[in-house]
Amino acid sequence: MRSEIAPWTIRGLGLALGAFIVFGLVQLGIAAGGVLLLVFVAILLAAGLEPIVGWLRDRLNLGRVATILVVYATFFLTVLALAFLVVPAALGQAEKLIADLPPFFAEARVRASELRPAALATSLGALIDSVASAFAPAPPPDPDEVVEVGTAVAEAVGFLATLLTIVFFWLVEHARVQRYVLAFLPAGRRPGARHAWNDIETRLGLWVRGQLILMGAIGVSTGIAYALLGVPGALLLAVIAALTEAIPIIGPLLGAVPAILVSATVSPELALAVAAVYLVLQLIEGSVLVPLVMRNTIGISPLLVLVSLLIGATVGGIVGAFLAVPVAASLEIVLSRLQARTSPVAQDPAAVESADDKTADYGRALPDGANAPVD
Repeated sequence: MRSEIAPWTIRGLGLALGAFIVFGLVQLGIAAGGVLLLVFVAILLAAGLEPIVGWLRDRLNLGRVATILVVYATFFLTVLALAFLVVPAALGQAEKLIADLPPFFAEARVRASELRPAALATSLGALIDSVASAFAPAPPPDPDEVVEVGTAVAEAVGFLATLLTIVFFWLVEHARVQRYVLAFLPAGRRPGARHAWNDIETRLGLWVRGQLILMGAIGVSTGIAYALLGVPGALLLAVIAALTEAIPIIGPLLGAVPAILVSATVSPELALAVAAVYLVLQLIEGSVLVPLVMRNTIGISPLLVLVSLLIGATVGGIVGAFLAVPVAASLEIVLSRLQARTSPVAQDPAAVESADDKTADYGRALPDGANAPVD
C-alpha cells in the first residue's frame, strides 16, 4: 500500500511545486512589467539597427563593437542636429501659436453666441471655453511642482540612457545570449529554435524601419503641404503628425486635429483645405505607401493586425497598441513552426470561388478529392 501511495504523493508534490513556481514567475513578470517593456523596446531598436551594423561592418572593416560605437555616434550626432535645428524653431512656432489663440477663442465665442437654436450656441460655447482653458497661461508653479517636473525629466533621461545601454549590450552579446538560451533545449530542436529566433528578430527589425519610413514620409509631406497652404507653425505641426503616425488606429486623427485647429484661427476655408489635404495624404499612405513599405515586413494578415491592435489597446492602451503588431508577428512565427505543415488540411468547398483556386498553392491542377496544404 505504501508503495502505491508514494508515487502519487511525489507526483502531487511535484505538481504543487510546479504550480507554485509558475505562479511566482507570473507575479514576478507582473511586478517587473516596466522592466520587461523596456527590454522589449530595446530588442526592437536593436533588431532595427542590426542590418545597419552588419552593412557598415562589411564596408568599414571594423570589429563589431567598433561598428556599434560608430552607429551610436551617428545616432547622437543626428539627435543633436535635430535638437539644434528643428526643436528651437518648433518651440518658437508653438509660443507664437499659443499667443495667437486668445483672440481666436474670443471671436469663436462671438460666432457661437449667434447660432440658433440657443442650446447649440450654449453647447458650442462651453466646448470653446473648455478648449480655451486648456491653453490658458499656467500660474507660476509652486516648489513641489518644480520638484515633480525635475523628477520626471530625470526619470526620462534615465529611461533613455538605460534603453540605449540595453540596446548596446544586446547588439554586442547577441550571439552569446542566443547560444546560452539554446543550450537549454535538446540538440535536435536547437536549429529550428535558432531559425525561429532569427526570423523573429528580422521581422521586428523590418517593422521598426518600416515605421520610421512611414513617420518620415508623413512628416515631410505634411510639412510641405502646410507650408504651401500658409498654415502657421507648419514645422511644429509636421513634427506632431510624424510622431502621432506611430500610434496605431487613432494616430492619424491625433495628427490632423492640431493642424485643423491652428488653421481655423486663420479662416474656416483654410481649415477645410488642411482637412482635405490630410485626408488625401492618408489615403495615399494607406493605399500606396503602407502596402509598399509593410508588405515584406510584418507578413501577417490584416485581420490578425486589426485583432492584435484591439487587444493591445484594451490591455495596455496606446503602448499596448503600439507593441501589439510586433508581438503578434513574433507569435505567428512561433505558431507557424508548431503547425503540422506536412499534413494537408482539407479546403472548405464553400471558400472555393473557382477551379483555379485549387492550383494556387502549387501552380498545377489537383485531382478531385485532393487536399491542398494550408501554406
